[in-house]
Amino acid sequence: MAKLNDTVETSITKSEKLKEKIYATVFLSTVASISALAGFTRAVAATRKQDPKHFGDGISGMKGIPETGASLAIRALGWGTLYAVTGCGLFFYGIWKLSGATNTEEFRFKMGSLLPKIPKNDPPQSRTKFEGLTDLLTYISEDWGRNKEV
Repeated sequence: MAKLNDTVETSITKSEKLKEKIYATVFLSTVASISALAGFTRAVAATRKQDPKHFGDGISGMKGIPETGASLAIRALGWGTLYAVTGCGLFFYGIWKLSGATNTEEFRFKMGSLLPKIPKNDPPQSRTKFEGLTDLLTYISEDWGRNKEV
């Protein structure tokens, strides 16, 4: 009976962990997408502000040019995205295969033994509580890295 309860608890724990990983993946994907969209929008706005006449010509097209600047930019962005995703995917897949790992736990263990250890900061040697963003930025710009005289 105890073994049955352990199995049920383990499956519940695994499903909760899977659910948490899915939420984390969705969150990070959303943040990355919004950041990319914001960056692209800001670049377009800066271009429009810098040279409005030529920007308008690029949107509507000019006589004698078969493709507008906007459609050319969208096509270039699509190809660039394809190359970036494919290149990074192949690079990471190559690292995975060169490591000889068969699952993520094994890969994590192998990379952990290969890469330098990050020392624990327990107890913290510097401030960890801040009243707000201004307090944090003031600490980083002025106080961080100074030797504490005790």
